[in-house]
Amino acid sequence: MSKKILRAALCTAVLSPIMALSAAAAPLNVGFVYISPIGDAGWTTQHDIARKEMEKALGAKVTTKYVENVPEGADAERVIRDLAQQGSKLVITTSFGYMNPTLKVAKQFPDVKFIHLTGYKTAANVANTNARFYEGRYLAGVLAGKMSKTHVAGYVAAFPIPEVLQGVNAFARGMRSVDPKAEVKVIWVNSWFDPGKERDAAMTLLGQGADVVTHHTDSTAVVQAAEEKGKYAIAYHSDMKKYGPKAQLAAVTHHWGAYYTKQAQAVIDGSWKPTSVWGGIKEGMVKLEDINAAVPADVRKYVAAREQDIVSGKLTPFAGPMKDNEGKVRLEKGNISDEALNKMDYFVEGVAGKVANK
Repeated sequence: MSKKILRAALCTAVLSPIMALSAAAAPLNVGFVYISPIGDAGWTTQHDIARKEMEKALGAKVTTKYVENVPEGADAERVIRDLAQQGSKLVITTSFGYMNPTLKVAKQFPDVKFIHLTGYKTAANVANTNARFYEGRYLAGVLAGKMSKTHVAGYVAAFPIPEVLQGVNAFARGMRSVDPKAEVKVIWVNSWFDPGKERDAAMTLLGQGADVVTHHTDSTAVVQAAEEKGKYAIAYHSDMKKYGPKAQLAAVTHHWGAYYTKQAQAVIDGSWKPTSVWGGIKEGMVKLEDINAAVPADVRKYVAAREQDIVSGKLTPFAGPMKDNEGKVRLEKGNISDEALNKMDYFVEGVAGKVANK
């Protein structure tokens, strides 16, 4: 063997373990797809906070990238595919309408793991997760029922899908648990993020007698409208107090950081599985927080007690007997099943009007 060949062989022998170690230590790249701008409050804000929490927890083991303000449909499919092609080995898609695009792309990239929120389908390399937002909604309804003087609440809602209807109905049941005369009025805006439409809907509801408003949309517009009109609001997704310091009674908030960290670590460990996770207040994925100082101490105590009842299982927001707002019995006794919750397509007693698109 010549000296030149020998030197090359020795270099290879020395470098190969180093190269192997480097390859083994390569960070997991995690890609996120967001439905709305990140901003500083709302649904997407909470997911981006969770992304940063995951980065902090896992350090050099992960890198992340995100694309914000991605419409549901063809654009989502393109962005999800781009992230997979660019080296993301875990892709997290954060809107209900991303479900089918996620499944379609996942088939094309079997070595990539995908997590979808908040749909109901899985595949060999697709997990899903959701939060029991309705538990926080029930507590918010209790608070609204205690604080409302007109017995009317307004609800600005995005789309009539089960996730949103669960929230409307839980809020109404919570409100009527302390005020049997309470009524919840709903306006659909047919968008997850449209501050103009959200504001107009809130103003309409306030004009119809609501003295508490809430929303299942992404912007701060509803809270701002309540602040402007001197009424109360329950913020959703994240704390929006700075947009309505007097208006915000409390916020129903979402927390994904621990879940994302656990899932990314599982991919790194090689133990990841396509699970379905649905966590609530007990699991720390949903909270009712930052209750306004204007709320009396006895009301705070009452709401806190109901929260503990939910955590212990003593209270569930959808326990029978339960009728819809047309008088039909939907549940005679016991607790509604998760399967029935995921097919919810009606309003319960106390909600005015009909479900849109029915």
